[in-house]
Amino acid sequence: MRDQKCQKLSEVQNGGESEDIISNLPDCILHHILSFLPTKDAVGTCILSMRWKYLWTLVPNIDFDDALLYSNEVNGWYPLEMTCFMNFVERVLLLRDASTMKRFRLSCRVCFCASRVNAWVSSAIIHNVQELDLCLFVEKPFILPRCLFDGNSLTVVKIEMNCVLELPSYISFPCLKTLHLCLVTFANDNSTQKLFSSCPVLQELAILDCEWINLKQVAISIPTLESLTIDDLPYFGSTDDLHGCQIKIDAANLIYLKYIGYLSNEFFLCNVSSLVKAYIHIPMMCERRKEISHRAVKLLRELHNIGSVRISNRTIESLFLADNVLEHLPLFNNLTHLELSMEIENQTVSALVELLQHSPNLQSLYFAEVGRLGLDRFMHFGEDDWNLTSKPKCLRSTLKTVSFRNFHGHDAEICFLKYFLENALVLERIIIYCSKYPSGDETKQRDVRNQLQTFARGSTCLVITYM
Repeated sequence: MRDQKCQKLSEVQNGGESEDIISNLPDCILHHILSFLPTKDAVGTCILSMRWKYLWTLVPNIDFDDALLYSNEVNGWYPLEMTCFMNFVERVLLLRDASTMKRFRLSCRVCFCASRVNAWVSSAIIHNVQELDLCLFVEKPFILPRCLFDGNSLTVVKIEMNCVLELPSYISFPCLKTLHLCLVTFANDNSTQKLFSSCPVLQELAILDCEWINLKQVAISIPTLESLTIDDLPYFGSTDDLHGCQIKIDAANLIYLKYIGYLSNEFFLCNVSSLVKAYIHIPMMCERRKEISHRAVKLLRELHNIGSVRISNRTIESLFLADNVLEHLPLFNNLTHLELSMEIENQTVSALVELLQHSPNLQSLYFAEVGRLGLDRFMHFGEDDWNLTSKPKCLRSTLKTVSFRNFHGHDAEICFLKYFLENALVLERIIIYCSKYPSGDETKQRDVRNQLQTFARGSTCLVITYM
């Protein structure tokens, strides 16, 4: 029996056709399997047998990436490898079956030849590609082929390109649902406006590290848009220039909004009552911080219907810097989940309390900082900081969960948690995620836990959980 098993195993290892289970699978399943392999490996299966010789030509996903050439650099040049890469791309596209292509990804950070790249992209469009993902690093101005912007089959387009995005006069994306733009510089108001207006069924839009310097005013008016991400941290120019573009966002079905930037461009949110979740991060304030603070308050005002929001403490700081914040902030009646990232400092505590004052129905509060410090350990909390004579309504009636990440156990953190222990009347759970860099030995950590247990509690059903 053992000899028979060894013989069968030997037949499989030697390509015995009777035991070649994979080769006997239907073409559609083999094409699906090959679609998960790098294109180079998928093409390499053609040498296995006659059964596999042409299978790769029908693989729906094509992925070309010249990243492997980086390890072969010689004095800044890759002459042989560059030629081999470009020849390989052209041969694959030439021999590929004429059937529809589902996904085409092309990353050229070294091997960039404008005429060839245009031909490769055009070939994908001819194959009615559905998802197009381009990462192109260019040294000279480069214009993408016009056929890309008249892609009736395209449902996903992702373009990362470090140059001006030159757009043709005619743009049509009737089926496009996802559009990501990264590092591009918008050419002018008219062409950029036409791009956004030519996506009638767009659901997801991401604008990452792009340059708006040539724009004065543009509208993103897309009724079907559900997710909008704008990463507006500048790569060029000064962060103190507030004379940027005026960007109007009109999206009746928008559910998620993410903004990261200095608010050098001014945003106007219109008709976004369906917005459920948002993430707002404004980094370190610059010299024009008063003006930026007012813009931040204005942005938060326009999010008054939000249900869940994550904001950084620099955004909270902007509330502190803005004059008469109580007169500017609306009531966030629908806000049930508030998440705070980064370190909390003395100058942000009073603004945080004011934000809680304006969130009467808040149910969960999560301190999700990203650095090593959750709170400034040299903070001092006083009654004025916490406005104890007028406790936020959410503490009295709705706040049920408080989560605190990166807990060290120093005095400022203990005082911080003590406030919620004593004043949150319906609090059910405090979740403490202990720091990976504890300030003290295990005995100190145990003493801190015991100390928290001794504090008076406003809620009789409160449980403290340590993670």
